[in-house]
Amino acid sequence: MSSVSRRSLLKTGGAVGCSLVAARIATTLGATDAAAAQGTPNAAAAGTITFGGDLKVNRIGFGAMRIAPGETEGRPDPTVEEATRTLRRAVELGVNFIDAADVYGKGECEVRIQKALYPYPKGVVIATKGGWLKPSMDPSAWDGSPMHLRDACEASLYRLRLDRIDLYQFHIPDTKVPYEESIGALARLREQGKIRHIGVSNVTLDQIKRARKVAPIVSVQNRYNIADRASEEIVRYCEAEGLVFIPWAPLQQEIPDGQPPGPANNPAFDPPAGFQERLAQAEKQHGLNKYQGGLAWLMSHSKQILPIPGTTSIAHLEENIAAAAVRYSPQEMKVIG
Repeated sequence: MSSVSRRSLLKTGGAVGCSLVAARIATTLGATDAAAAQGTPNAAAAGTITFGGDLKVNRIGFGAMRIAPGETEGRPDPTVEEATRTLRRAVELGVNFIDAADVYGKGECEVRIQKALYPYPKGVVIATKGGWLKPSMDPSAWDGSPMHLRDACEASLYRLRLDRIDLYQFHIPDTKVPYEESIGALARLREQGKIRHIGVSNVTLDQIKRARKVAPIVSVQNRYNIADRASEEIVRYCEAEGLVFIPWAPLQQEIPDGQPPGPANNPAFDPPAGFQERLAQAEKQHGLNKYQGGLAWLMSHSKQILPIPGTTSIAHLEENIAAAAVRYSPQEMKVIG
């Protein structure tokens, strides 16, 4: 769809039932203010983080993969209504960074975000990714060709009802396409005004450096959590360079069988003796469950980390947001290891 026809669609769609949508947004934003005033968990308590010097969000986001069908790892798929409730509650709790991908639910993730939140409340950032055709580590499932990335970005713009995507991430390097060609395609989309900022995902440090020679890169999204620290060197690089590091699987407590620990040629974290016991003690002292403790560890580990825990449970969502304000002291972090 051309940018002209997409804009026409946005205007037409925005006019339908606009008074109801406006009332919903006003209620959402009012609920956010009320939550902060009454001590209800709010993402604003996590502080803020900035992409590219001009895109500021609260420092805990929402990973939207699980709201899509086929992405719940054996649990029942959420209905559209359940996805809508979860997304709207996230925004009510101050979450203003939502991370999606075109591969999640074969595009349905983006559709559900649009249905739940469009017109988007002011300040809400929808990030998405392209370049991964299906959930597989087989190279045939990757497509980093410039033509595909252009078409994928256009399709995401259409599904999300946007004229520009604030953060568009190259989901996974395609070994069949020179990495610089893939990043160059995103650079051209940025020049055309279809992308505001570019991020990369599932990358090595060398690939990040190569990408930055082609285009401004503002973020890196790799798997990283208290049990899998294979990207530790990349976290430190992001700190030094002012890039945002977005850990996927932030609540994971162990590396699943058959999955690589992280970027190629990086070892998994080998916890020292007594690590789990010390972590459990710190969680107990702060009144946290183990997943909240993992989030608190991430928030305390680096100021450049933006966790994006995902869920289809309102209760779990609220627990995650509550944990975002907790920081372990430097001494506690040293003891935990």
